Amino acid sequence: MTVRFNTADVDGLKVFYRSAGDPNAPAVLLLHGFPSASHMFRDLIPELAGHYHVVAPDLPGFGMTEQPARDAFSYTFENIAGVINRFTEILGLGKFAVYVFDYGAPVGFRLAIKHPDRITAIVTQNGNTYLEGVSEAFAPVQTYWNEPTQANRDALRSFLAPQTTLFQYTHGVSDPALVSPDGRNLDDFYLARPGNDEIQLDLLRDYKSNVAIYGDVQAYLRKHRPPVLAIWGKNDPFFIPPGAEAFKRDVPKADVRFVDSGHFALETHAREIGAAMREFLSKHTG
Repeated sequence: MTVRFNTADVDGLKVFYRSAGDPNAPAVLLLHGFPSASHMFRDLIPELAGHYHVVAPDLPGFGMTEQPARDAFSYTFENIAGVINRFTEILGLGKFAVYVFDYGAPVGFRLAIKHPDRITAIVTQNGNTYLEGVSEAFAPVQTYWNEPTQANRDALRSFLAPQTTLFQYTHGVSDPALVSPDGRNLDDFYLARPGNDEIQLDLLRDYKSNVAIYGDVQAYLRKHRPPVLAIWGKNDPFFIPPGAEAFKRDVPKADVRFVDSGHFALETHAREIGAAMREFLSKHTG
């Protein structure tokens, strides 16, 4: 298996992405979450590339994708979804399954709402779109939504600290020694770039817009009934198991599974999640 590391020009914005597999095979788009990048799929891509054309971009402001200044690019989930939508068009991904995780969920679901005909299947790994899936860990962020003061903004800077990244990677994992330090250290490197802290705080403020479209996403799911695999790290402190179970409400045939891990479940369960995806995708995308 060969993984290629590429850059696409998306209307003047340089988007870094990883790709593997036969370009003529069914496509799978992998969308990462906070504070990570496409490197989080380093163990999953080999699980899929023998059967699928796998594409994993870094979102604007994350990883190796260009980080335009805030006065040149407004960091909202709507704008990020617009970039990724154009990215799929430039790469010629006419139809694709989408894997959504964390921040990747509101991006991927926006693509699905806009172009339901392009989505062949949805795999959501702790990618939430239901109120019951949001834990109390979001309380400080919700305070900032309701009162966007500088004090409330500054109170969220702890979300960007290395100890928080470590918590995200290891909380709910039975043996933290199973979690490689490489991923979280790389995330901390990206977070420490000049200006990235303000970008991340802008996105935490805009996360309110994702909750606002939960109803639209659920309506899309009810109307189009895409195949859904919800495979969840059951010990995630942010997006809790009821958020996975809720998919059955709108897609009754949704396949809901849990693994004994936390938020970054791929760090410990890439083989299990990869096997579940191959089984699921073979039924629905060929």
